[in-house]
Parts: sequence; structure tokens; C-alpha cells
Amino acid sequence: MPAAARVARIVIDSALPQLDHYFDYRVPPELADLAQPGVRVKVPLRTAGRIADGYIAEFADESEEAYEGELSPIEAVVSPVPVLSPEVWRLARRLADRSAGTANDIVRLAVPGRAVRVEKAWLAAQAQVAEPGADEPEVAEGAEGADHRTAPAAHVPAPAVRGYGDGVLEAAVADGRRVAVRSIPRLAQLPDGSWVGEWAVTLATLATGCFVAGRSAIIAVPDYRDLDQLAAALHAIAPAGAVVRADASQANAERYRGFLEALSGPRIVIGNRSVVYAPASDLGLIALWSDGDPLYAEPLSPYVHTRDAALVRQELQHCALVFAGHARTVEVERLVDVGWLDEIAPERAVSPRVVLTANQAADEPAARAARIPSGAWQTARAALTGSADHPAGPVLVQVARPGYAPMLACARCGQAARCNRCDGPLGQSRAGATPACGWCGALATDWRCGNCEHDRFRMVTVGSGRTAEELGRAFPGVRVVVADGEHPVQTVGDAPALVVATRGAEPIAAGGYRAVLLLDGERMLARESLRVAEDCLRWWTNASALAAPGAPTVLVGVAGPLARDFATGRLTEFARAELAARRELRFPPAVRLASITGSAEAVEQLVAAVDQDLLIDVLGPAPAADGLVRSILRFEYARGGEVATAVRAAFVRNATKRRRAPAGKSGFRPAPTLRVRFDDPELG
Repeated sequence: MPAAARVARIVIDSALPQLDHYFDYRVPPELADLAQPGVRVKVPLRTAGRIADGYIAEFADESEEAYEGELSPIEAVVSPVPVLSPEVWRLARRLADRSAGTANDIVRLAVPGRAVRVEKAWLAAQAQVAEPGADEPEVAEGAEGADHRTAPAAHVPAPAVRGYGDGVLEAAVADGRRVAVRSIPRLAQLPDGSWVGEWAVTLATLATGCFVAGRSAIIAVPDYRDLDQLAAALHAIAPAGAVVRADASQANAERYRGFLEALSGPRIVIGNRSVVYAPASDLGLIALWSDGDPLYAEPLSPYVHTRDAALVRQELQHCALVFAGHARTVEVERLVDVGWLDEIAPERAVSPRVVLTANQAADEPAARAARIPSGAWQTARAALTGSADHPAGPVLVQVARPGYAPMLACARCGQAARCNRCDGPLGQSRAGATPACGWCGALATDWRCGNCEHDRFRMVTVGSGRTAEELGRAFPGVRVVVADGEHPVQTVGDAPALVVATRGAEPIAAGGYRAVLLLDGERMLARESLRVAEDCLRWWTNASALAAPGAPTVLVGVAGPLARDFATGRLTEFARAELAARRELRFPPAVRLASITGSAEAVEQLVAAVDQDLLIDVLGPAPAADGLVRSILRFEYARGGEVATAVRAAFVRNATKRRRAPAGKSGFRPAPTLRVRFDDPELG
């Protein structure tokens, strides 16, 4: 049946939850050739004659709606490129239903904005490749760096993964298995002399093997530092033209160019959290590195975590799924425990040499000034000076906070110093600088304590800048490098230096650090979060993996089971014990949560709309920010679909409800503010 005689089922590009369903339109004869599933279209909406953007999701022989009149025709086909692939649409629909959100919000993450010039160049190149006997296409204007080859040469051998036994990981990927992989905590040198984490080489090798076999691979990493390591490893391993980079920092034209390349055929698509929605052809592998990183938590509705999106996509497309990390998250441990994931460890146990200094005191004045215990002080000095057996090299010092003195307090009563203008926290950017507000930036030139009227400060926390200053005094003549959000440093050489870095911002040292000092452990553990121990273990293991073979890692000021598990390499046992504790308390991921935030009336109505027999219990309502309240629904995984359906129905009713305007005022007041978030990481 020609397209013009069929009904096009359109997904309207709108954030309104009441429009999150198919709309049926007639395909006019003049658009029959261009109207294909996945293309962008413009369609009329009955309200005030508006024209809306949308995508053709599918075709049907007749409309499923009880409508006896003639369907409106599609206004225009914006582009002939099928940007919304069937696999991505099914994924968006499934995730939206799972999280009580709208599928179009996920489509916005998956499909970048159209760049006409880039698209025309890509279409011209595709047409040239499709011509029989055509030569390799020239790179068209606006498509710099593009490579339109869709498959590697048949004679290219697949590389072997090292460290996990002969063909163990390759077989898991080829069989489409779901695995939790413990990454080898060491650095690897690439042929060009650069250094990357061994995890990057492992994932790059698996993805290259998948590509050589004619299938696509998707690899997600938390931030640009990890992405640069992975790209460097793939540059050394993968065939030319195989890699597509999808980075949130890219301009839209560059991102759209990569998106179109992923549509061209098998590719290795790498990027941050939204790369899991890439339109990969014949998907063979999805891999996530360090899935516990908070950067994987999507801040936009419907707030789907990358790990959950990967799990659902693997289930839909039956590809291999790899969760890799130095430390295992409790969520992955639960999946291993229920048999959903297999676990794969290195062939030989490789663990950093960890030294605990919880009870040591600094016995030298310079060490005391730098907040370093005697054992850590001696370790750092030995690494910086070197010996006949161990050459001198850089030392990594991990700290909790960036800045100089991020928090100040009253010198008399100890109350936190707050801005007199906006009540924000006061901090100090450098020695001798006037404290300033961290919110409004106002200088505290005439500050007085709101509790005791005192006018002097004292430092409560010490950031990377102050730590670097103290270490510079303690080790005179040694170069000090600061690496944090304001001072991004990707790599350092092998010369002796003190590298002070905040957690997650540690640069890679050529050959590895000769010692790693982990400071501020007690401060990190003092953070109020259910995941604080898991986060600290991830920060510490990732930092210790940057050490040279045999180099010591010194954990300062932390004792107890967590420090013991870190020092002895019992990372899996820690995750297992943490999961058992969560199950006993019915905390996630043992159960699922949904947070409902809004006005007291709206939250009460939405909670009441959910059948209480579906829930374990309801927590709250409790006060939230801006005068709102929040209730938390707890429920079993098996009830997740029913709870999401009930919550979404109530949410749509709330969104479409119109209330009477106040007396003397025309128009309608907006519906109450309401936010629904399933599996809220802030609560877990």
C-alpha cells in the first residue's frame, strides 16, 4: 500500500504530558516518497491553527482513534533523514513508561537539533557512496573529518583483551551476555607514548572487536577526562573512521555530524551520559565505565539514569552489556546477586599497595603545618627524592574541596560565616584575600557574626589552593601543580612534583605516580548521603589506580571497615555487605523510590491516586525548598510498572487541571508546581 494511502502516526515534539501519545495524520500524495518512519515533519494542531514539529513513528492502515471525519494531512516533511530510529523510539517509550515521564523528553536527548548545512553534506556523500562503482567520496564542505565508510575491511584482525584470560571477555560480548567487570587498576602506555588507564584499553579493545565483526558499540563515560583517555586508546586500536564522539561540550553542528555518522552504519560511539541513546546500527555492545559517578544522573525530566537506560536498551536489542569499574556499585551488586549480571575479574589479582595512617601524628613541624601524618610525610619525601631502586617522580595528593578556604566560620563562636546580603556561605579565594560570598559574590568587608557580633573569621575547610600552599612550604624547591575544576590539568610528566587534585580531577602522570596521598578522608565521609562510603571507595580506588607499579597509596585519617576493605582489596565484599544493609533497611537499590515534590495539595492528591496496595509505604510529606513539600513512595521492583502508570495518570490530570482565577483577576492561574522523579539519586 502506498504511503499516501496509509495513516502516519506522529510523535509531537512537545513537553506537555497530555500530548505524549500518537497523533494520526494523512500522508498527502506529494509527500509519499519522503514520508518514512523516523523523519522530521510539521503537522497542524487544531488549537488556533498552530503548526507543530514531530516525527513519524510508524504507519498504520487505518486510524485507531474513534474519528469519523477526514484526517488532517501532514503539512511538510522537514528532512528526509530518518533521525528517530525505531530502536531509539522504543527505548524512549519504554523508559518514559518506567519513570512516569514523557517519551519526547528522552527523544530530545537522543536527537540533536538539525544543522542544515551538515545534513546536506552528509546526504550528498551518502548518495555518492550509493552509486554503483562510485569511488570514495570527497569530504564535502561542512563535513570536515567525516569518514563515510560503513564497515571495516574484512582482513582487519580483532585485537585481544589482555589481563582476563584468553578470550574470556571477547566471548562474553560475542554471546551478548551482561557482565560486571572489575577493571585492572593500572596505567597503560599507548604506541604514541601517551598514558591512559588500563580500563580505557580494555573497553576500546572490546568495542574494536565488535566493530570488526560488523556491529556497533556504545561506550559511556562520566566526563571529558575519561572521554579523552578512551578516545586516545581507540585511536591506537580501532580502524580509521570507526569512532564517533558524542560529547555534551560539542557545538550542535559537530554533534549532529557525529549523529549522522552513527546512522551511516556500524560505528563505535563514545560519549557521556546521553550517548546511550545513540542511533547505533546493529548494536553489539553497550559499556559503561564507573557507573556510580553522579554525572550519569540525568538532571532533565524524566531523570533516567544512564545505567537504567543501558539495561533497558540491552533488553530490547539483546546486545552485550558491560559495567566496568575499579569498585562495584551497590546497584550492580544487586544485579549480580539476582543473576542478571555475570561477574568477571582479572586473571591475576592486581591491587594497589595501600598504607593506613589513621592513628599516626606528624612529628615534624613542616608535616604538621601541611596536615600530613609522619608516615605519609616520609612516603612523599622518599618519592620526591628517589633512590637507587626507585627513581624520583611526581606525588599525587587528593583533597576534598577546590579553592583556598571554601568555608569560613566565626573565630569566637564557631558559627558558619554567612553573607549579610543573601545569607550565602563565605569563602576565601587566596591568602590575604577579602572573604566573598559563594552565591552573590559580595565582599564581606564589614561582616559581623549574626550570633555573637564578632568580626573575625577562621577557616573551617581547606581547599586545594591552601593545601598546595602548605605543601609548597613543607617541600621547598618542589614544583606544585593544582588540578581542580578551575585549573584543569590532564597530564603531568615524570619529573618530581606535588600534584594537588580534587577528587575526580586527578591528572595522569607519565609512568604513574611514585606515591599517592589521600587526604581529607574524614571530611569526605562526613557528607550526609547514603552513598558516601561507596563514593569514597570509588574516589580512592580511581586515584590509587594512577600509581606506578608497587608505589604506595597512603589513606590519611580513616579507620574502620571501609578503610580495611580498601586496603585489602575487598571491594566486592564491601558492595555485598552494603547491599545486605540496604535490604534490611529497605533502602534503594533493594527497593525502588519515587519522590513527589510540589504544593501540599498537589502532592497529597497524587499520592492518594496511587493504590496503596502497590506500595511498601509512603514517607512524608516533609518540607522541601521554596515552600514546597515532598513525599516518597517506596515499592518493589515488580510493582514499578503499575506505580509508574498510576503516578503518570495523576500527573497528567494535575497538568491539565485549570483552577478558577482569584476574584477581580481575569484568566486562569497555572496548575500547581509538581515534580515526579523515580529512583531519585539524591535519596539513595
